[in-house]
Parts: sequence; structure tokens; C-alpha cells
Amino acid sequence: MVTTAEVDPRRRVPRTDAVLADPRLRAAVDRLGRDVVKQQVVAAQARARSGDLAPEAVADAAVAALPGSLSSTAAVLNATGVVLHTNLGRAPLSPAAVDAVTTAAGYADVEFDLVTGRRARRGRGTLDALAAAVPAAESVLAVNNGAAALVLATTALAAGREVVISRGEMVEIGDGFRLPELIASTGARLREVGTTNRTTAGDYAAALGPDTGCILKVHPSNFRVEGFTSAAAVPELARLGVPVVVDIGSGLLAPDPLLPDEPDADTALRAGADLVTASGDKLLGGPQAGLLLGRTDVVERLRRHPLARALRVDKLTLAALEATLRGPVTPTWAALRADPDVLRDRAEALVSALTAEGTPAAVVPSDGAVGGGGAPGLVLPGWAVALAGRYAVALRGGLPAVVGRVERGRCLLDLRCVPAEDDARLLAAVRAVPVQPSGDEGPGKQG
Repeated sequence: MVTTAEVDPRRRVPRTDAVLADPRLRAAVDRLGRDVVKQQVVAAQARARSGDLAPEAVADAAVAALPGSLSSTAAVLNATGVVLHTNLGRAPLSPAAVDAVTTAAGYADVEFDLVTGRRARRGRGTLDALAAAVPAAESVLAVNNGAAALVLATTALAAGREVVISRGEMVEIGDGFRLPELIASTGARLREVGTTNRTTAGDYAAALGPDTGCILKVHPSNFRVEGFTSAAAVPELARLGVPVVVDIGSGLLAPDPLLPDEPDADTALRAGADLVTASGDKLLGGPQAGLLLGRTDVVERLRRHPLARALRVDKLTLAALEATLRGPVTPTWAALRADPDVLRDRAEALVSALTAEGTPAAVVPSDGAVGGGGAPGLVLPGWAVALAGRYAVALRGGLPAVVGRVERGRCLLDLRCVPAEDDARLLAAVRAVPVQPSGDEGPGKQG
């Protein structure tokens, strides 16, 4: 006698509650939530009913399809050679900063004094660390990004009044956001002085009047103007008798011999700036944040402005920023100073492993860049693994995702921003790309 189950295999597909009873899926419910897990179970059951999957394999298929996390943000190995890659989140956090974020993720004493049991200054440890890092700053404040710092400064100092700025510093800061539009949104009026390539202190002086709120000096961090140029220095502007706001952009807090042309906060303040604004997720190597450093009366004016509440940073940013300021060297610092000889040795080891398996690969010179609008034109010599161009797309879809760059039809994997401990993961990612059937896909000659 033929049973119904033998006639219709779909009858053998396990019930949802029976599949969810699998210990692996029960554990996944605690980690991912019932709805996410059930969605994969239902999908596996549908495959079994269509005949694409054996009924006995439903639980295994559901487990295999579970996401690694509930966030759609994917971790990436940055093999582009660009240290502060805006599209890849700019500065990667240091292990110390990651630990600090984990600690602050629960309840934390963000605005609470554990000794007195009373309310305390928000983020006091972070602000103390920032002040210690820039001795020339009388007072400091942190907001949620560099643009927010500039908006708060111009709003508090010049709303309804004029911001005097050089025409050569009317920059676009990325993704179509232009400085004139950003400042205009605060209710301030721009008073442009000088020319694109030359602006003197006299140009600023001639523009000052009763409506002047502040002078704004912006570092054009993502481009350079060369040739017949000149710009007024901060000490010259400081003598004009109005607040001078200097936007250094990239977040360098003190002079760095590696970046001699990059302005820093401490130097600008010692030169007479009343306020300096900068980003936390660029050369500082920390989380996204806007840093404001300067005279006590100016910073306090910004702190008490109503807009400061809307722009304030959360506890996770405060924790990561403090750990960045107090902790060991950051991944950004290490990547900027990566030894070219070490990079070449690592690249050669990877290429040796790949070519031994029949994968065409070569070691080639590769110039890295600071990125993130910092130190434009500075070349960071290094080395990369060159593969056939088709690897660029395939590696982006792998696990881990690997983002390289394409030059002259080749996929280059620059190791500057890849931690040495991730070389094995990078090698595994390349190995996971399906082998191309016959055909010449050589990467080019070894450098």
C-alpha cells in the first residue's frame, strides 16, 4: 500500500515549531530574534516543498542562511591604500576605543557622579582628555561631526551678521555640500574677500564693520592651489580685533613631522585663533565627532547655545573619543607610518602562496594616500598584490568583503590598511574566488 507521504514528499517537510526546536536555532533566536530565525526556517521549508531541498535538510539550511548579525553594515578589509577612506567609514577604531564602546553600551555614568550621586558634567572624562591633548586650548567641546562644529560656531558667533572669508577658501566638503550653503543655513551672511589665489590681511581688514560676527579661515584640505598664491596667516588675522575661527578640518591636534603642510589645532591656537574646529574621525583616528577648542569665553558661548543640545555626541562617541585620546597609537597612525619594506615582505608572502596554487599574482609598487581630505598630494609609498581585474568585483562580494582598487585593468590589493594579522583572511578571500577556466588573466610583471 502506498502512503500519502510517499506520494507527496511535501508531507515530510517538518513543522515550523519542530524546526525551531533545533538547539542551533533556539540559540539563534536569543541572538537574532525569533522573527529573523523563523524567516529563514520558512524559506527552507519552501525550498523543500518545491523539491530543491530534502525535507531532512530544512534545519541545516535554515542555520546556514542565518545572518551573522542584525546590522546591514558589513565589515570590510580596506585594501585600497587610502587610509581615511570616507566611503569605508574613515578611521577604524583602535582596540582600546572598541573596548570603551562596549563598556559604555549599557548604563554608564555619562552625566552622573558616582561619588556624590548627583548630576555631573556630560562627558567630563572625554573633554579632560581632549584639553590635555591640546595644551593651548583654554576650553573644549565635542559635537557630532566636523560640519556640526562649524555650524555651531558660525551660528553662535554670527547668526544675522557677517562671516568674513577668503574666496580661495569657499570649498566643497564632499557629496555636494558646499561651505557657502552650510554657513548660509545658520542665518549668517558671507562676506567674501580677496581672490581665488591671493588674499591678504588687508583684504580682511577692509571688510570688517559693525556687522562682522567673525573671521573664518578654512584649510582647503582636499586640494592644493600652487603658483602665484598667498594667504593671510592666523597671527595677522588675530590682530584685527574680531573672533577668528580656524577650521583645520582633518583633526591633527599637534604638529606631525610626517605631515608638515597639515595645520594643527595647538599651533593655530598659539598663533592667536579664538576657536579651532576639526573632525575626530580623520587624522586623530577616532570616532565621528566635531572638535571645538579655544578661548573659554568663546567655547562657553557655544556650549550654552540651544543648537549645542541638538548637536551633542552620544555616550558611545564620548567613550571612543576618550579612549582614542588616552590610548595607544591608532590604526590610522600605524597605517600612515607603515614600513614599505614590511609591506613588500607581506605582499611577497601572499603572492608566493597564490602562485604556488596556480593563481596568477604579482607584487607591484603602490602609492597610498591619506584620504578624508587630509594632506592632499602626500604620497605614501608601499606595495600591493596585483590580480586579474575580475577579482575586484568578486572580492567585494566575499566574506570578508575585500575592497581593493582597479588600475590598468588589474585588481590591486594594497596592504597598508590591512592589519598583518588579517593577511590569512585576505588570502582565504582570494582563494574563495572561483578559478577562471583557461585564458590569460595574468596580473602583470612583478615590481
